[in-house]
Amino acid sequence: MATFKTVYEDNHLLVIDKPSMLPTMGVGPEEESLVSLAKVYIGQKYNKPGNVYLGVVSRLDAWVSGLIVLARTSKAAERLNQQFRDRRTQKTYWAIIPDKIDLPDDGRLENILTKNESLHRMEALSSRSKTKGDFASLSFQTLGRNAGLRLISIQLETGRKHQIRVQFSAAGCPIVGDGKYGSELRFPQGIGLHSTRLSFEHPTLKSEFSFESKPPGYWRLERFGYDLDRV
Repeated sequence: MATFKTVYEDNHLLVIDKPSMLPTMGVGPEEESLVSLAKVYIGQKYNKPGNVYLGVVSRLDAWVSGLIVLARTSKAAERLNQQFRDRRTQKTYWAIIPDKIDLPDDGRLENILTKNESLHRMEALSSRSKTKGDFASLSFQTLGRNAGLRLISIQLETGRKHQIRVQFSAAGCPIVGDGKYGSELRFPQGIGLHSTRLSFEHPTLKSEFSFESKPPGYWRLERFGYDLDRV
């Protein structure tokens, strides 16, 4: 059975540090997902018989590790969903990509995202494209380099399906390990993408809550000049 780390919980929220290779939801009844495991956790810890409610207000791809918040009440789910829709939350990711020389140290990516039904994946077009799709934007900065790889921090400005993965693939720098979007490099587990910081307004307390998560040890951050104990 897969395991996860609980970062914070109260009567309204459950903030989890999700391991890679664990889907958030949407799998068959015999398969494990973060939601199914979290429901078991809540049911056992609080001795709740029957079905446990957990609302998914944001998702992480199965291949991605890091922070995700689940709502424990429908009211919390509604209020958090509204924050995500209004872009009043802040989500920061770390990623490892090929160190392409023409990608600036710091920058911004803007694209129109569309679904390629035949290939079952998203595609990123120029932001000036007349093709109908969803506008996607993010900013990034370089944190370190080593042996042809680059460690970057990413600030999401929109929340589109596979957004980070498809935008950096379109820029010629697919996330390391992400074969679906063109990476030919291997990663120890999942892909080199981690949700490292998540900030939002608590749905009932109305105060700002912020959480941080270190990437797993197999990221070997020391090669980029980072000591995991000091991040």
